[in-house]
Amino acid sequence: MADRLIYLPLGGAGEIGMNAYVYGYGRPGKERLILVDLGVTFGDMDGSPGIDLILPDITWLQQNRDRLEAIFVTHGHEDHIGALGHLWGRLDVPIYARQFTGALVRLKMEEHGLPGEAVNITGPRPEVTQVGPFTVQFVPISHSIPESSALIIDTPAGRIVHSGDFKMDATPVVGDAFDPMVWREIASEGPGVKVLACDSTNIFSTHPGRSEAILANPILEWVVAQKGMVVATTFASNIARLKTLADAALASGRKVCLLGRAMRRMVSVGMETGVLTDFPDTVGPEEAARLPRGDVMLIVTGSQGERRAASAQLSRGRYLGLSLQDGDSFLFSSKTIPGNEKSVGRIMNALSELGVEVYDADDGLYHVSGHANRPDIEALHDLLKPQVVIPMHGEHLHLREHVMLARGKGIGAEIVTNGTVVELTGEQPRVVDQVETGKLYLDGSLLIGAMDGVVRDRIRMALNGHALVSVIVDEDDNALPDAWVELMGLAGRTRGGEDLARHIEGELSEFLERADAKTVRDDGKMDEAIRKITRQVAMEEIGKKPEVTVIISRLMAD
Repeated sequence: MADRLIYLPLGGAGEIGMNAYVYGYGRPGKERLILVDLGVTFGDMDGSPGIDLILPDITWLQQNRDRLEAIFVTHGHEDHIGALGHLWGRLDVPIYARQFTGALVRLKMEEHGLPGEAVNITGPRPEVTQVGPFTVQFVPISHSIPESSALIIDTPAGRIVHSGDFKMDATPVVGDAFDPMVWREIASEGPGVKVLACDSTNIFSTHPGRSEAILANPILEWVVAQKGMVVATTFASNIARLKTLADAALASGRKVCLLGRAMRRMVSVGMETGVLTDFPDTVGPEEAARLPRGDVMLIVTGSQGERRAASAQLSRGRYLGLSLQDGDSFLFSSKTIPGNEKSVGRIMNALSELGVEVYDADDGLYHVSGHANRPDIEALHDLLKPQVVIPMHGEHLHLREHVMLARGKGIGAEIVTNGTVVELTGEQPRVVDQVETGKLYLDGSLLIGAMDGVVRDRIRMALNGHALVSVIVDEDDNALPDAWVELMGLAGRTRGGEDLARHIEGELSEFLERADAKTVRDDGKMDEAIRKITRQVAMEEIGKKPEVTVIISRLMAD
């Protein structure tokens, strides 16, 4: 059988976040593999209550780990590196990244007791990394975090360009500018670009993307206009925005205080690796609390409404000796990720109740996206002139729209969602297989599978409440006529005002008194009957069918 080139997303295709993309080359079923990125997404109270992180299920990759050559990391956002600390041990292969990204990955690995030396620091193009049949180059590209890179993946079947997350920004403030000459050169080498796997996030935004540099004046004007304490929040990884905010504070005569571990870490790593220079000196929260309010600017974590982040803590009254009050100002210099609107809204309302003036990024004055809009995506198509476009990093609607855009320009394209194996060897992409994919949940300190039932049960208890029922059976297999009921998450009174738990106990006692010996001897039948009665009574009295746990204790003769 002839060798083939394949592409398989395990996360990030049909969703935003949790990026994990596999490329393979070789005999069918024996291809040598590389993985690009291994990220996370975040849980929410609606669909995954109590879950901290959601990771891609890499079972297929584990089963084929003897074929996996390496992991390549495009940039340091959590949706691209966040799962490495949790899952690398299941793969145990070299990781390749540029310096800033590699420093973040090493910290993440070491936090999980994994060897930081597994991370190999690689320079940008023209430096190459050879693993198996793949020759890989990191191509600097602009995004909302420094040292973002596209990947050139050269294979015997042709050249793949994996865009990573990108935008066309000639003046990104911090990090690499987009250089169209580099991309024309990439397109002109050899037979050209066979496949472009391309970011689809902003495919529906029809206006050209805007540079990070244009925010400097509006943000400075805003800071100067404020009288009380000024607070701003943005993504901790957006170092360019942090510098713009800090520079505005310095220019307006304010001291800068960074609040939030992730933010301090990003600035520290940026300075250590040399990607961040001339960042204003900062003060700690103790000194900030002692300064006049008009002389301070806090730059804080929690732009997406995270409950434990600095923004949420400040909105609840006080954090590290600092508090907000009437006359202070709070800027959300970030776009709210879909799904986080309620969490962000709660913080905004809480700040408003404190008398704080809240500003957001909806008018475009204080935020620009880190992802390419539709005109920029088209421009990348035009620069690279790929034979095939594979949309990635987007929900299904984004992927579909991107495919239509590419096909409209005469480029072959295919919607490829998580678990779909596509052969890229020929002139057109061809779906050749489907593998099991899914999600892993970080629940506290443990990873659990989406099919384990933990989250499902948690949702059912949240929706329906819970009843714990205890009964006792004596040594003669006679049920004692008393049952004990404890309720959680349910109204305590019936429609008639009676105690609901006592009412259920009464109905169960009647059942236990008349239950025959055959039923009493069978734990399964007892469990089923008690569960049915409990749910039926609760439904009749309060309109809820709770989850029920039955405990049957059997007293043995001495």
